[in-house]
Amino acid sequence: MSQIVDDFNSYRSKMNEKILSDNNKIIKRIFNLDTNAFQEGALDVKTKELLGLVASAVLRCDDCVKYHLEKCHEEGLTKPQIVEALSIATLIGGTIVIPHLRRAYEYLEALEETR
Repeated sequence: MSQIVDDFNSYRSKMNEKILSDNNKIIKRIFNLDTNAFQEGALDVKTKELLGLVASAVLRCDDCVKYHLEKCHEEGLTKPQIVEALSIATLIGGTIVIPHLRRAYEYLEALEETR
């Protein structure tokens, strides 16, 4: 797996474990809500992940963008589908999103190396 992908997942796992080990009910409920929100429902998982990706890019959360890029990749979304979603995010978020778009492309390329 690409080093950038490996580093992100390793850090995310390690820190999530530390956070959840504090056994804070509110934080655990937020994590659970997040997990459940992205499960199959009236919208399929692919659509939900694209929505998460767009929202994350507009909110300029690089970790969230990486997470949703990885989920989109796991769900089998194509690069053109992902790029189209990122283009909508850039349109809505404006030019301030462009640095995050650059990092998204870098991470997407790293994910594609794993296919």
